Amino acid sequence: MKVIIIGPAHPLRGGGMATFNERLARQFMQEGFDTSIYTFSLQYPSFIFPGTSQYSEEPAPKDLNIKVCINSINPFNWIKVGYRLKKEKADLIVVRYWLPLMGPCLGTILRIAKKNKHSKIVCIADNVIPHEKRFGDKPFTKYFVNPVDAFVVMSEKVLSDLRLFTKDKPAQMVLHPLYDNFGEKISKEIARKKLGINDNEFIILFFGFIRNYKGLDILLDAVKILKDKEYSNFNFKVLVAGEFYEDKKKYDIQIEKLGIKENLILHTHFISDSEVKYYFCAADVVVQPYRNATQSGVTPLAFHFEIPTIVTNVGALPVMLAGNLAGLIAEPNAESIAENIINYFTLPIGHYLPKLIEEKQKYSWFKLVYAILTLSKK
Repeated sequence: MKVIIIGPAHPLRGGGMATFNERLARQFMQEGFDTSIYTFSLQYPSFIFPGTSQYSEEPAPKDLNIKVCINSINPFNWIKVGYRLKKEKADLIVVRYWLPLMGPCLGTILRIAKKNKHSKIVCIADNVIPHEKRFGDKPFTKYFVNPVDAFVVMSEKVLSDLRLFTKDKPAQMVLHPLYDNFGEKISKEIARKKLGINDNEFIILFFGFIRNYKGLDILLDAVKILKDKEYSNFNFKVLVAGEFYEDKKKYDIQIEKLGIKENLILHTHFISDSEVKYYFCAADVVVQPYRNATQSGVTPLAFHFEIPTIVTNVGALPVMLAGNLAGLIAEPNAESIAENIINYFTLPIGHYLPKLIEEKQKYSWFKLVYAILTLSKK
């Protein structure tokens, strides 16, 4: 059986999407499928890309068949790739959808590919209605949805949004598998030595691209609360690890105004795949102060490295925590986040570890592959 995955992969940088697709490809290969990835030669025009670079400096994975061929803004390319896929006659095409901007490109490619009357198309929908709304979101998504046969979603919110565009196409919710391709857990001492962090501090990790919906500003306000008189003896630092995908200046102004610079460790650059383990293993707890969300790849990363998390009660973020048994759930405001951080650090060391280890067994890549295959047969 031939499987083709369409979505970001090397040479595009990781940051979740590419990492996910490459790990999914390996699982299909492990199950015995002839698998390849069709990725972008140009994913975003440079003038709308918020980061420093779209491309990875790490070597290409030698075990994967990655075809770099899709130009997201060139309609002639869409036609060319569509006919290439039509000719390949893959039994299954798995396409990622995360942004309506990709609707015209992917929708055109899939329409042409389906003309072979053979390929089944299953979409993994990260978002149907995006976090930041833009002109064309609804028509672009509607155009994309039409040629897709079935959908996998990773939160109830995305499933609900999907039903605004299609009422009857098969869809199944599968929780985000754990990222297990960033290496094994290492000791806190080794990780902190690598990052130059003191051993005697409580480290609170904020990880990932910095965008408004992820609520770093809310966490900064919580830092100010923690720093104030009631918690003045609480020896902590917030490690911010991730590249700015919006204006950095507003955060600099906020940090200066709150007077919390000495409570922060700012590694606000792109974190390569080879560095990820150091950041998680250096942390005592991961905090996700999101103001809105569908799901997140940060919690599965924390679970893999067995680091407890504090998440806000939005989207599917609380689901993995099994009702406060594998972490803490706060409201998306500074007071609640600060309170839950204090609550976490008053608990015995390792309090959440047994339940976290138990819960992490539920999130396998095999289950995702099985769901995709089952949907394709429907």
